[in-house]
Amino acid sequence: MKEYKVIIYQESLLSSVLLGSAKVDPIKFTEFLNRHASLGWRVVTMEKEMRRALLFSSREAYIVILEREAN
Repeated sequence: MKEYKVIIYQESLLSSVLLGSAKVDPIKFTEFLNRHASLGWRVVTMEKEMRRALLFSSREAYIVILEREAN
């Protein structure tokens, strides 16, 4: 039996405000994925989107669906 987890991964709102838009840091995103992999999770799929932050800014986000064997 499998269990699933859905996570929205995005950079902080502060960087969106200061820079006008925020891209996901690939090093931090890699660390995030590796932390979950060490707990038995694997990425099933992910989708990138731009999410509005406040009035004039946006930030990059990833919707990540993870899967692992249920305990």
